[in-house]
Amino acid sequence: MLNDQKNHGTRRLLAGATAARTGDEMSGPALLLLGYGSTGSVATGAALLAGITAAAALGGPVLGALLDRARRPGRLLAASLVLYAAGLVAVLLSLGRVPFPLTLLVALAAGTLAPALAGGWTAQLSTAAPAERLHRAHALDAMTFNAASLLGPALAGLLGRLLGAPAAVAASAALILLAVPATRGLPRRSDAGGPPTVRAVAGDLVRGFACLARSVPLARATLSSTLSCLGQGIFVACVPLLGARVLGTAGDGALLLGCVALAALGAGAVLARRRRAPNPDTVLWVAPLALAAAFSAACAAAASGRADVLVAAALLAGAAEGPQLTALFAVRHREAPERLRAQVFTTGASVKITAFALGAAAAGPLAGRTPAGALLAAAAVQLLAAAAQAVVGRAGVRPWRRAGRRCGCGPARG
Repeated sequence: MLNDQKNHGTRRLLAGATAARTGDEMSGPALLLLGYGSTGSVATGAALLAGITAAAALGGPVLGALLDRARRPGRLLAASLVLYAAGLVAVLLSLGRVPFPLTLLVALAAGTLAPALAGGWTAQLSTAAPAERLHRAHALDAMTFNAASLLGPALAGLLGRLLGAPAAVAASAALILLAVPATRGLPRRSDAGGPPTVRAVAGDLVRGFACLARSVPLARATLSSTLSCLGQGIFVACVPLLGARVLGTAGDGALLLGCVALAALGAGAVLARRRRAPNPDTVLWVAPLALAAAFSAACAAAASGRADVLVAAALLAGAAEGPQLTALFAVRHREAPERLRAQVFTTGASVKITAFALGAAAAGPLAGRTPAGALLAAAAVQLLAAAAQAVVGRAGVRPWRRAGRRCGCGPARG
């Protein structure tokens, strides 16, 4: 009976995550369209998107610490979703009506809550899923990211074309609000850390960052996945040029991202059906190597003009990204103590979001001069990610783990 209730709670949580993440993926392209349509400048939309993305690095750790201390994490998660959606609506209503710096401040404030849609949901899976099916829940959770990345931009583009950019922004906020009822099923915590005073939260932040640094597998996974996200951001910045050079038009480059998301969904579905999950530490080492091969193949396709090679490269990238995300969730759950788990998840999500944005921003000028150079840089960063997973901490595993246990990190027992 208890497992049946937990299975139902898992399905509801994943459904809510899909809605919220699809709305979040819609918001980026919708804000780009809104900025361009309202001011006639691409820079306006780019500034709004950069503001929301960059602020996630600041909000993630604090939001995670508050979730770890909350007796009812579902209420805090629901409030974060409501405020994030309200921030998007405030940007929509204020753009062009008040000085732009004020609108940008609203976007920055809303962005601090963005990690609630990523790590905030995933950190709650252990309370909603039966222990023996947690690896399947992680695979399904990773699939919600892939489904959102496939549906969100497509819906934003369709609504922007049919009804205008304001409708696309409003729809993204509505999808995020649609996820709020799913948070009601999260159980009340009996081991909450007490009132969230400034001093208490500051102490939690110190312990959370110490956990990320002292647990060798967690530090390795965080560094590797962050570098991998940096490389993925570089690749995404090259997509319009790849579409123009190989597929015919820059707009066709979006099809490549669709191929990546579809392959990631397929790989996630295969993992979810397996009775035993592969070793996540091994997956986090192999996946960046596959991504490096995919980005190198994309570089070759750009030089030769072969569309079939380019599509195959996108499919290989997706087949690597899906298991990589599932493995990252598994390592975070295994290594992070329960009292710091939400903070570990949201901090990790914040760092990855920021790395992706930095990669895309840095690749823009480079891709304009030499797309092949940008793609090779993306492949090189993936090799660094694989090296980080394979090498970091190997020589000093025992002393690092002893330090990790002092802060409560390490594999859960019992």
